[in-house]
Amino acid sequence: MADIKIPKSLMRFTFLCLFMVMNVNIGVAASRIKDIVNIESIRTNKLIGYGLVVGLNGTGDNLGSSKFTQQSMQTLLTHFGINARDMELKSKNVAAVMITAELPAFAMSGTYLDVVVSSIGDAKSLQGGVLLATNLLALNGVEYAVAQGPVSIGGFKAEGKAASITTGIPTVGRIANGGVVERELPLDLASRRTLKLGLKNPDFTTAKRIARTINAFMAMKVAVALNPNTVQLRRTNVYQGTMVDLITEIEQLRVEVDQVARVLIDEQTGIIVIGHNVRVSKVAIAQGNLTIAITEAPEVSQPAPFSDGITTEVPRTEITVDDNSDNALAVLENSISLSELVDGLNALGVGPRDLISILQSMKALGALQAELIVM
Repeated sequence: MADIKIPKSLMRFTFLCLFMVMNVNIGVAASRIKDIVNIESIRTNKLIGYGLVVGLNGTGDNLGSSKFTQQSMQTLLTHFGINARDMELKSKNVAAVMITAELPAFAMSGTYLDVVVSSIGDAKSLQGGVLLATNLLALNGVEYAVAQGPVSIGGFKAEGKAASITTGIPTVGRIANGGVVERELPLDLASRRTLKLGLKNPDFTTAKRIARTINAFMAMKVAVALNPNTVQLRRTNVYQGTMVDLITEIEQLRVEVDQVARVLIDEQTGIIVIGHNVRVSKVAIAQGNLTIAITEAPEVSQPAPFSDGITTEVPRTEITVDDNSDNALAVLENSISLSELVDGLNALGVGPRDLISILQSMKALGALQAELIVM
């Protein structure tokens, strides 16, 4: 009897169908691999540059106080054959600025970038200005792009002799497609034999699930979880495609993400966020604040008619005490769910501030089985 060979493409398609069927119940909670990991070496690079914005309507730097702007203008004019070293420049139509941009991974020469222009002198507004050609450098000093163009700002400033109005930040602007990539970052991803996937939220269980899902889909062991933060891909000799092909095949696979039980508290705003896996040991809670109200209602005492008495004020003070004695002791059962925990705490009628104190007290008691993060 002849052996029947099943093509690997058919095996992958069959597994994908079975994988989708098995994950019908968890489809809502499952996330794509491309959404929960960062791929090694694929990142943006920060660029920065120093330049001049010209053409301002008297809202630029004061050259008397911003000496660096004056020196930059003199250097620029000298570059075009004008000796401006001994000139006294008083123009207010120019401003010194810093330019920032992000160079995407795999950006080719000629790719356009958006740049942000920020004043560093005492300019009042960059409205109507034009950025002169400026080199954009990485932190290692290498030039990767050039920026130039009219600056668009989201705010404005208008003033008179007795009043002024400012909307937004007129000293920060943006130039859409104002930068052009001149140098590419060398990165040969296709020919790599190994590649690491970094989890955005490190977790042992999630890393293991990612590796197991990839290996099952590929019908070969190409992924291994190195630690809770890293899953390593290995392109074997059996696999005929490049590393780019391998990433393309696996990035759409869905994995159920696990997470550590956490409770986040922002005491400044009173925001409380409770994770899904938070559990509480059996505990009894009572909440009550002592409220003392003092009301002054003075009365006037009048003397008898035709007497020598005088009118006087008689103090009357009313004091009420509310110790919330009608609040009952609430019991939270052992290992309750998130919804049950919220319902139990809401039954006490407490506000966010009191709820923060209750959660902190439960953590100190050891009844809150979760990591408590206070911002």
